[in-house]
Amino acid sequence: MSWKKDKVRKPAKPNEALTRRDFLQGAGVAVSGGLLVGREPAIAASPDEKAKVLGPEAVPITLRINGKAQKLTLEPRVTLLDALRNHLDMTGAKKMCDRGTCGACTVILDGKAVYACSVLAIAAQGKEILTIEGLAAGGKLHPVMTAFVEHDAHQCGFCTPGFVMASKAFLDKNPNPLQQDVEEGLGGNLCRCGVYVGVRQAALDAAKARLGEKGGKAHGKV
Repeated sequence: MSWKKDKVRKPAKPNEALTRRDFLQGAGVAVSGGLLVGREPAIAASPDEKAKVLGPEAVPITLRINGKAQKLTLEPRVTLLDALRNHLDMTGAKKMCDRGTCGACTVILDGKAVYACSVLAIAAQGKEILTIEGLAAGGKLHPVMTAFVEHDAHQCGFCTPGFVMASKAFLDKNPNPLQQDVEEGLGGNLCRCGVYVGVRQAALDAAKARLGEKGGKAHGKV
């Protein structure tokens, strides 16, 4: 058999398996052909399509916290919790599990209760952030705070700020809850001391107090 005949390869039949050599040869021709006519491979993105990269060095950001704009310079990896505690001296949100499971760091972001340890500070820009420090307006305790005090809904107090913020966000959306609703609504917050009875009753009483101010009627205990 001559060398020329050995180099010529017959076209693969429809049912014949494609070999690794066939694939590599075909891919080489396709890429070379694209480069010869002055085109880049399809996977290459144009400069305009590339996403803007921030970091790893610190970048300027602005957070709106408790109605005030706070300007910071942070690395993009910094969480909202660390920004509050380490850069703004707002230590109400507690750093306990740092895994988004206990709720001790709960704050309200655009009306929704979130774990501050699971939100990047840079991603919270343009949103309204409410912390425990901003809940008491004009030195007057919020109804949720008052109810927590009256029902002794705390022991060591480490988880209390998170429970207060979670309760506030829950009652904003469920102004007249039953006890079962409260249990489910606060299920994302944990208390190692086990003061759940006081916490749940505090939430129910806070709902009654808020409805009383508006002239409504609450369900009460169940």
